[in-house]
Amino acid sequence: KKRRKKAGVRLCKEVAKELADLNMKHAQLVLDLRKGDWSQSGIDNAEFLFSGNKGYVPKSLRRIASGGELSRITLVVKKLLSSKHGVNVLVFDEVDAGISGEVARNVGLKLKALAHSSQVLCITHLPQVASLADVHIKVEKKEAPETFMNVSLLDTQARIDEIARMISGKKVTETARASAKELLK
Repeated sequence: KKRRKKAGVRLCKEVAKELADLNMKHAQLVLDLRKGDWSQSGIDNAEFLFSGNKGYVPKSLRRIASGGELSRITLVVKKLLSSKHGVNVLVFDEVDAGISGEVARNVGLKLKALAHSSQVLCITHLPQVASLADVHIKVEKKEAPETFMNVSLLDTQARIDEIARMISGKKVTETARASAKELLK
């Protein structure tokens, strides 16, 4: 139990440090270890407690964290554990919920770092995140006359155009294209 507790404290501190980069500077993660019934995994029951805001007592992570918070916590935990446990394929959806600007760029950088040791698939609507991908795939819903999905691998020019569309919306301007090229640098 002592080793679990020590490892849990260390992991929680590392997670909090990484979350600060993702605009969650007051986030706290605490491992709550309680004695339970004997099972194949031991006698301890473990639960993560979480607080995303200053002045709030950490409560059950699964009950109080939003989808975006859970995605960012998962991203950080997987990043921290991937080098130790060889996670092969990671899929993230909504990891960028409720963020923008510098925080979105930091999420993208963490995903890119994670991709050095794992295959990372990320569904994103943010140009800051998409611009850091090694490969960009566009998924579109089409209706003609039935609904279907169109999936396409983007080449360099198509990628610039798509990131520009993510920046400016339906009407892509030369300014948006210039911004897309800057993000891709």
